[in-house]
Amino acid sequence: MKITKRILLVAAAAIALAGPAAAADMIGNCEMSGAKGSIPLEKPAKAGQLTVEVSLPAPIWWNGDTPEAIKDGMEYCMAAEIAWRAGFDKLEVVNVGWDALIAGQTADFDLAMSQISITEERKKVHDFSVPYFNSDIGVLARTDAPVDEKTIKSAKVGVQQATTGAAFAQGTLGLTDVQVYPDQGDMFTALRAGQIDAAMTDTSIVLAEEVANPGKVAVIGQYKTGETYGAIYPKGNPNNATLDKIIHSMIDDDTVAKLGAKYLAAAWGKDPATVPYFNP
Repeated sequence: MKITKRILLVAAAAIALAGPAAAADMIGNCEMSGAKGSIPLEKPAKAGQLTVEVSLPAPIWWNGDTPEAIKDGMEYCMAAEIAWRAGFDKLEVVNVGWDALIAGQTADFDLAMSQISITEERKKVHDFSVPYFNSDIGVLARTDAPVDEKTIKSAKVGVQQATTGAAFAQGTLGLTDVQVYPDQGDMFTALRAGQIDAAMTDTSIVLAEEVANPGKVAVIGQYKTGETYGAIYPKGNPNNATLDKIIHSMIDDDTVAKLGAKYLAAAWGKDPATVPYFNP
């Protein structure tokens, strides 16, 4: 899970050269970079708007505890830009449970963005967008009781239910003392309370947790997985090709890179590539 140096340099240059957006060219606190309606979406799930699902909390990606409070963040601003280029200035954010989202048990939405790793198993249930972010699995530990590449094998490790981190910990690593939590918040609370020795999930997510709790927890390593994030589309929806075209355009014109530099690299305070890689 890393943003390449080239992307960051391009993003930094673009931010420096960009002038302030007109007030009308904003959704929430996100400045729109494309042309409104440049790639129109004819039949959204709900008329006159883009409807996007997310499983909260997701700090930095979606800044706020409730859909009504969220006005910015990496994926929020991506969704806002998609809405704008699709021809809408209204974005509805719907908070759903992670298990229900991954299992395809939600409805009446255009796409879901929730730091979702693209997997072959999930493709049986959903269609996915073009990948927009590279993802690895990070290890978060308390600073007063650190683990390392060797001791993690016998440590009590927390994972979030139905995530690629859970599958990696139990399958690839073969960890035997694993505690499964329904959401990220419960897992990180358990770590800070000393109920587990480490938490494993996407590197981007554990880096955000380290920033949120300075001096208490730290990302001690990561495992290379080759995974990528993508948006979930309803299976077989005729809008999916149009949405993919919009996301492609945002990658091609460096909109995604600029948002990554603004919300991810700046918030983490470090390049994810500097986090040491553990051997499985």
